[in-house]
Amino acid sequence: MERVEAIIHTGGVPQPDESLKFHEPRREHRRAEPDDGDRKLQELVVFMARGLVDHPDEVAVEVLEAGEDACFELQVHPDDLGHVIGKQGRTARSLRLTLGAAAHKLGRRANLEIAD
Repeated sequence: MERVEAIIHTGGVPQPDESLKFHEPRREHRRAEPDDGDRKLQELVVFMARGLVDHPDEVAVEVLEAGEDACFELQVHPDDLGHVIGKQGRTARSLRLTLGAAAHKLGRRANLEIAD
């Protein structure tokens, strides 16, 4: 509130404090023990990815963050990376959308990262 009053009274914009952060650093993934909901979402990603790739035995999904705001990492054979990403990222976007819808149904949020 003091910053707003300073702008109004002085007519100028005060310089930002050094303590203020205008962007957050990328958060580190904390590995946690996945619960039943995380395992269901993990199985969903594995199922979808295996249907897309030529080497289904090399599909792996790791839970990077467990809980209400889960984060999953999909790893596939290097030759299958294009199959999972798709043209202009459309397949990857569809995978993320489906994962998000399933997570919403469980009352949570989920993010999918594709390892290269």
